[in-house]
Amino acid sequence: MSRANVNLILGTLLVAALGGLALLALVWTPYDVNVMNIAGKLKPPSAEHWLGTDQLGRDILSMIMVGAGTSITVAALAVAVGLVFGIPLGLLAAAHKGGLIDETIMRLNDVVFAFPFLCLAILITAVLGASAGNAVLAFGIFNIPVFARVTRGGALSLWEREFIMSAQVSGKGVARISAEHILPNVLNLLIVQGTIQFALGIQVEAALSFIGLGVQPPTPSLGRMLADAQTLVTLAPHMAIFPGMAIILIVLGLNLMGDGLRDLLDPRLSGERT
Repeated sequence: MSRANVNLILGTLLVAALGGLALLALVWTPYDVNVMNIAGKLKPPSAEHWLGTDQLGRDILSMIMVGAGTSITVAALAVAVGLVFGIPLGLLAAAHKGGLIDETIMRLNDVVFAFPFLCLAILITAVLGASAGNAVLAFGIFNIPVFARVTRGGALSLWEREFIMSAQVSGKGVARISAEHILPNVLNLLIVQGTIQFALGIQVEAALSFIGLGVQPPTPSLGRMLADAQTLVTLAPHMAIFPGMAIILIVLGLNLMGDGLRDLLDPRLSGERT
């Protein structure tokens, strides 16, 4: 079995396991995450609470199940924003290579990249308020130029290919050629980049929630759980260990998936790394 297949299988299993827990949390959790039990706070892992309880007596396993769903949702929506706006911009820029439209789009991308992401997130939340929706907006805006650049880079070489010239001769317009011929041939690049941005989105959501700019209480979040645990690490280390492990595993799974997909979808890399 090639390395690409191993990475893809391992990554898919990790993502499926944590994603499955997040989906299960929509209908069932071992304990209600909104119910506090002060008498049972800071309990270590046991048969009653497999991963222990937090400072409010809430079950950590239940919190992780719901928090993973929150992180995945925020990351997925942010990636979707990048795809919906970035792909058309990238296709438009490639179709007008070297022209005013191309230059305008790419310079606007440079403006977004000029701001560190956290500074952009702080600016947005300072104006609109800290919330999961604004975290999606901040990371989504950052994703737009990422996907625009990937789309443009993949599309540029395709415009010089014979099958594109044939489509032009047959009378097809720029928009139709981009949709029917260019986009299908850059999907492999977008899929791989999507997994990378998804993994980054999980980390970003955790980071923003950790500093209080992301998901707000009482909604569980992996980053918020780490923030709550930072002053209790010596007293209840399980409060930090298990949410941290959840973040590591899902990011690792997505990165392995991206690595495996990249090798499988690019024959040149597949030949080099088997």
